[in-house]
Formats: sequence, C-alpha cells, structure tokens
Amino acid sequence: MIPALLAAAAVAAAAAPAPTDPFPHAAASYVVAIDGQIVWERDADTPRLPASLTKMMTALLLVERDWDPNAQVKISAGAAKATGSRAGLKAGEVLAANDLLTAMLVSSANDACAALAEHAAGSASAFVERMNARAKELNLAATRFANPCGHDDPSQRSSAYDLAVLAEEAMTHPVIASIVSRVRATIRTAKGRKIEVKTGNHLLGRCEGTYGVKTGFTPGAGKCLVAAVQRGRTRVLVVLLDADERWWTAAGVIEMAFDEAHARQQR
Repeated sequence: MIPALLAAAAVAAAAAPAPTDPFPHAAASYVVAIDGQIVWERDADTPRLPASLTKMMTALLLVERDWDPNAQVKISAGAAKATGSRAGLKAGEVLAANDLLTAMLVSSANDACAALAEHAAGSASAFVERMNARAKELNLAATRFANPCGHDDPSQRSSAYDLAVLAEEAMTHPVIASIVSRVRATIRTAKGRKIEVKTGNHLLGRCEGTYGVKTGFTPGAGKCLVAAVQRGRTRVLVVLLDADERWWTAAGVIEMAFDEAHARQQR
C-alpha cells in the first residue's frame, strides 16, 4: 500500500506552493500535514535519531505478518533486562502478543518491544533486517534501523518526512490505531499478574481530536512526537524531532493547522 502522504505529495508538488517553515524554533526537524499534504516543514529530510518513534515500524511489521493477538510470548532474560521505559516484565513470564503490543505502544515499554521482536523473528537482529527491508519498500530514504525499540545508536536514523509516511502506513491497521488512542490499559501475564500501563502522549484526552500516535525520548534524540488529530473531516499530522517544548509546541501547531485548513476551505 502506498501511504496517502506519498500519493498526495505527487499531486501537491504541482498544485500547491512549496511547504514553508513558519516555526523555526519548534524542533530541529518537523513536518505538519493537513489531509495528507505537507504544508509546513523544517529539515524534513535530515536523518536524525528517532527514539521510540521507531516502534511504529516494529508495530507495523508485527501486524502485517500473520498477526495472532492471542499468541503466547515468553519473556526472555534479555528482554526482561531491557533499559529505558519498561513494563516491568520478568524473565519466564508469558503474555499474549496483543498485551505486549499494548504495553509497547501505550507506555513505550522496551521489554515488551524486545520480547515481540524476538518472538516474531527469532532474534532482535533478524527483526531489524525485516525493519530495514520494509523501510526500503516504503521508500524511506533517510531511514535505517539498528534496533527495534529506538535506543540511541549511530546507525539508527530516520527523518521527519519518513516518520510521517511511516505513521500514516501504520495507522491504516485498526489494531495499531486502536491501541495508540488509549490513555491507559491493563495487561496480564498468563498467571494473572496485572500490569497497568499509561500513555506518555499528553495530547490524548487534552487536545481535541487527538487519536495517536507515538512519543519518544532519548538523550541523543531529544523529545520527539508524532501526533495525529482529526476534527470533522480534517486530519492533521505533526512530527516533531528534538523539540524542547513538544507539548506546548504541538498543541499550538495543531491549532494553527486547523485554522489553516479552515481558511483554505473558505477560499
């Protein structure tokens, strides 16, 4: 499937002015798209560390390949030791794949991410090979993955434009779209241990119409965000990479994007 953003870009290139950069201090790189057409951007093709926005590709690969939400996944010792954001999974515990996907996308749990990658491909490195192959299929020219969870690595990179395309592709899958819209969830191990996970996306439930997609932070990448918002028939997608004030910035940019959409409709 060709993401809507790619299809719209070919038409918009001839039909609309080139995107401008009205927010030079918003983020090191950003993209703002209205109904699949990029209207504003800054360094959109520059490769940068993507932090946990990487997990959009991990989720996409998982649901595209014979996804069984009820598959039982055993947590390896390596996955249980994952650093960064975690769900607190223990080696030897068994959880349904859908519960692990929920933890990975709602609270960006790296232990859940590692367990799913290992389960799907046999090892994290084998899964990364699939990620890079899929990136090539999607023509994500600035994207290269070194791990499935978004840890800083000199070989891990993507661009604001590529991540916008990836987000649109991922959100065509109902299971992903449903999970990333959740503020909190309860997952359970096979033995009944309950684990509460909560979103890091502060726009959900606060910014009208927000329904995803993913947050990320590492020391190298800074604060990152992909936000999808719909009001009526108008969709806005915002990608921020290395944004000092991502929540205030995103909220302000989203409102200006809907104002711009309304103004265009009146012309």
